[in-house]
Amino acid sequence: MARQDRPTLRSVAAQAGLAVTTVSRALADDPRIAAETRRRVQDIAQQVGYSPNRAAQRLRTGRTNVIAFVLNPHEEILGYGSSMIRGLTEALRDTPYHLVVMPNYADRPAIEPVVNVLRNRLADGLIISRTTPDDLRIRMMLEQRMPFISHGRTELATPHPFVDYDNFGFAHAAATRLIAGGARQPCLIPAPEGMTFAQHLRMGFLRACGEAGVQGRVLQGISLDDAPERIHAHIGALIRAGDLPDGFVCPGEVSAMAIHAAHSDAGRAADCRLVMKHTSSVAGLIRPGFDSIYEDLAEAGRIMGQLLLRAIAGEPSESLTWLQAAPPIRPGNLTTEKTA
Repeated sequence: MARQDRPTLRSVAAQAGLAVTTVSRALADDPRIAAETRRRVQDIAQQVGYSPNRAAQRLRTGRTNVIAFVLNPHEEILGYGSSMIRGLTEALRDTPYHLVVMPNYADRPAIEPVVNVLRNRLADGLIISRTTPDDLRIRMMLEQRMPFISHGRTELATPHPFVDYDNFGFAHAAATRLIAGGARQPCLIPAPEGMTFAQHLRMGFLRACGEAGVQGRVLQGISLDDAPERIHAHIGALIRAGDLPDGFVCPGEVSAMAIHAAHSDAGRAADCRLVMKHTSSVAGLIRPGFDSIYEDLAEAGRIMGQLLLRAIAGEPSESLTWLQAAPPIRPGNLTTEKTA
């Protein structure tokens, strides 16, 4: 469509028989405009293909009506991006905000997309994940008073908005389950060193082992971020060396499948015992079934979107935090009656 042919506020107003200011407020869902009028104006705008001129809107209001989601691609967490986006878009529905996804790959500095958004004022709010205890991105956004929310916590003294999963609770429950099933040398597949949630996983796992009086082991040489082929090879090497733990806590489905495949390939599938965190329906299709604990990423995305909107509106950070509880274990092939 040629630029001069694009529908404008004036052309929508002419069809609606209303003033331009009234149409503008109706399209912004201003409650001062009658609900019936708002619906009629919005229907007309949709029929004629009207969309706001974002450049002019930004000049006039100083707002972009954009929420930027800096997404770290996660091979080890199935459906991470799609589930988060589904929840975020649900939270932003019927608001003037649009979600823009900005990928941040492992070979690029994590601060790079945040600096880009701040420097060029590309968004009214930012969403980040994979936090560290002293996260430079969060310190920068706090200093520049940029509304944001993080998926994950930090150890910064200044409060900030976040949504996080109770990884301590997950690891504690998973290790307790393995020990109750007879494990005396359970093992944790760790998260990457330096991530805040890596500390939570480790503390929950070791707490459960200490309570039961067993020697827990945090696996060295691999992490949740490694490719499944590498995890598979590492576990295979442990089997050949006779150094295999008797139970695994897996913070993701991919690591669980790699560990089970290594046991199967060595002819020891019956010896594979694990509890995994699952984030997708794939967990229900793994055979044999393993005990698992759910992390609802879509719910996390929805809550993040809701809290970020409140942060943009000026609510204090202290009221914009939410810890997602680890639900009860979904039974698989472990039995709590088994003893050493």
